[in-house]
Amino acid sequence: QVQLVESGGGLVQPGGSLTLSCAASGMIYLMGWYRQTPGKQRELVASITSGGTAVVADSAEDRFTISRDNAKNTMYLQMNSLKPEDTALYYCGARPKLSPKYYWGQGTQVTVSA
Repeated sequence: QVQLVESGGGLVQPGGSLTLSCAASGMIYLMGWYRQTPGKQRELVASITSGGTAVVADSAEDRFTISRDNAKNTMYLQMNSLKPEDTALYYCGARPKLSPKYYWGQGTQVTVSA
């Protein structure tokens, strides 16, 4: 059983920055950040493997940076130049090594508003 604990969400003004963290238990291969707004499907923001291969969605490229500390089993999402359309519930997801199952965190709210 994988447990994921997210932190770092909050209210920020447009153009501001936030850093999200997700701490995982167990040996994790793939970790990712996803976001969802009411009435819309959950969408990938960025993902990263244990080897450091990262994928960032077009909407976040050049503004968001995903990173990972394997020793701490923690993933980070540095979000800069935030826009109102970045407002969403951000979820951490993770897939353990040797398992196809994907686990989800509880979500952390990010609100970008003046």
